[in-house]
Amino acid sequence: MSQHLNTLAERMIPVVEHEMREVLALEQKRGDPFFGMMHYHMGWADAELLPANVNGGKRVRPLLCLLACAAAGGDWVQAVPAAAALELLHNFTLIHDDIQDASPTRRGRPTLWQLWGANQAINSGDAMFALAHIAMSRLLDRDVPAPIVVRSLRRLDETCLDLTRGQHADMDFENRTEVSVEEYLAMIDGKTAALLSLSAELGARVARCDADIVSRFASFGRELGLAFQVRDDILGIWGDEAIIGKSAATDIVTRKKSLPILYGLSRSAQLRQLYQGDEDGTAFVTKAVDLLEDVGARSFAESYEQRYASSAIGHLEATQPQGNAGEALTELTHSLLNRRV
Repeated sequence: MSQHLNTLAERMIPVVEHEMREVLALEQKRGDPFFGMMHYHMGWADAELLPANVNGGKRVRPLLCLLACAAAGGDWVQAVPAAAALELLHNFTLIHDDIQDASPTRRGRPTLWQLWGANQAINSGDAMFALAHIAMSRLLDRDVPAPIVVRSLRRLDETCLDLTRGQHADMDFENRTEVSVEEYLAMIDGKTAALLSLSAELGARVARCDADIVSRFASFGRELGLAFQVRDDILGIWGDEAIIGKSAATDIVTRKKSLPILYGLSRSAQLRQLYQGDEDGTAFVTKAVDLLEDVGARSFAESYEQRYASSAIGHLEATQPQGNAGEALTELTHSLLNRRV
């Protein structure tokens, strides 16, 4: 991190963390079975619901919101409830995604449904969804004008619809033999980009920006999210195994329908035949990667990544981000775009 980004992140993230702990009644409901499951998911409790402090995620979305607010000339402290709401909404989707994907672990620990069953985990996700709305309404306590709060709540729900539509498409793709590149891009626009877009947008709204600047911040976040996901797709095949700490071809092993793989399948009959067969293991991965390279799948994905990244930076520059927060927001953007893990 740069000096400005590091300094501001060290100030902002603990404030958001405190806000979320208040919304989830950590101290009042510690050990309570209902709240305790959410405390566990957030990294504040262990499986026995005793106090813990483990990895709860990078808090990128709330940081993006607060930096956008400050870079737009606003008071980032006023935006803290919105930042907390964004992170809680994100975690609601993770709880439900883990059930739908049958994921046994999240951040190195058993998922909620693994410990307490799918029914209770679904209920916890529903509660997290409701608490995200309660968190957003606390903007009123920070003297944010009521019309901005109402609009922010509406945008939260509209974004949640985008998220669930993206998840619907993602699950649908698992049962289809053919998915187009266009369908995939529409899916990640909802599942990944929509919440990053809202994060930047809400920061600008709380800063009382005019409609054009709010739209620019929203577009910046959306293009950043698209570039982020395409970068993830590239790393899922060609990432440096020594850096990412896992097989560099995870997406091929799991036959995930990512952007380069979909492009490769649309261009190579050999790859389609390979994917429809029962072959597995190292030989399968090697053949698949070679065929992807033959049709230029990596270059194709990188061209999309570069297009989205350039658009994100262009929208951000158009907002004329101010001061240390503006420099930090630019640095955060570049760190997300150029990540290697």
